[in-house]
Parts: sequence; structure tokens; C-alpha cells
Amino acid sequence: MIRFVLALFLLVLPAAAHATDAGWALLRDGGHVVLLRHALVTGTTDPANFDIDNCATQVNLSARGKQQASKIGALFGARAAPIERVLSSRYCRCLDTARIAFEAEPELFAPLDFLKSDPTEKAAQLDAVMKEIRAYSGSDNLVMVTHLENIVALTGVSPREGEAVVVEPQGDGLRVLGRVTF
Repeated sequence: MIRFVLALFLLVLPAAAHATDAGWALLRDGGHVVLLRHALVTGTTDPANFDIDNCATQVNLSARGKQQASKIGALFGARAAPIERVLSSRYCRCLDTARIAFEAEPELFAPLDFLKSDPTEKAAQLDAVMKEIRAYSGSDNLVMVTHLENIVALTGVSPREGEAVVVEPQGDGLRVLGRVTF
């Protein structure tokens, strides 16, 4: 069993490295949209007294998450075209990821918040994100910092914390062009 797990790990490792290299190649060219899942956090769910305007009532970046966000920014600076805009969920873990990584104040974009449970509200959120992605035509990159559930709903991809998914509009949805892990 141990040999099987080790063999599987060794087979997956080159694929992940290749995916990251392909993602960087895209970002180097610029003109792309990046869905970035926030960096590593301290817990799994927000407390019962959650308040969107009070970081003390939310799950926040861990010390490793802050280091990861710093690494994300350094690598984007060294390996990618400039970032034209950074949009972020209003949750502190997303805002802090954006602030640390890109050393600027991100634009608050409520449709990047956790998806609503009401199907109509959820569809409106996803439509607003898709509208923003479709409207983007810059020569540099657009980064949207958000949550796992949002990225899964938009792409079908389940990124790790701090993982970037490079996308483009295709038909009614998005096509995943590449991924970058940190």
C-alpha cells in the first residue's frame, strides 16, 4: 500500500509542476483573468457571531497564510505581467491575501463573497462575476480573490488555498487555461 501511494504521488508531482509552468507562461503574456483562492487560514468555518465588517469575527489568514500571500506576490512580481486590477471578496481572509500579495488596496467586489444559498441570489452573484470577466480586455492581468465554492461553481476546478486558476470566457461559462500552485 505504501508503495502504491508513493508511486501515485510521484506520478502526480510532475503534472502539478507542469500545470504551474503552463500557468506562469500564460500570466507572463498578460491579458488574463485569475481566480485566486485566498491563502491558508486558521479554521474551517466562520463563528456564529460573524460580521463582514469585523475581522475579529471571521476565520483569518494563519501565519503560514500570510507567508503564502507574500510568496504569491513575490512570484507574481517576478514571473507574470503586471497586475492591472485586483478585485476581492469582502471577507478579511481574501482582502488580506490581496493586500499582502499585491501590496495595494483591492477593489471590494461583493459578488466574490461566499455564494448565497438562495438559487436566485447565487445565480445573480455568478452572473456578476461572469460579466466582469467577459468585460476584461486589458493587456495586463486581472486578479479576483475569492473562495473555494465560487471557483468550483465557475470552473468545476477545486483549487487549494492560495492556488490561482487562469480562465477565459467560453460560451456561457469559463474555460480553465492553466493553474498555479504556491
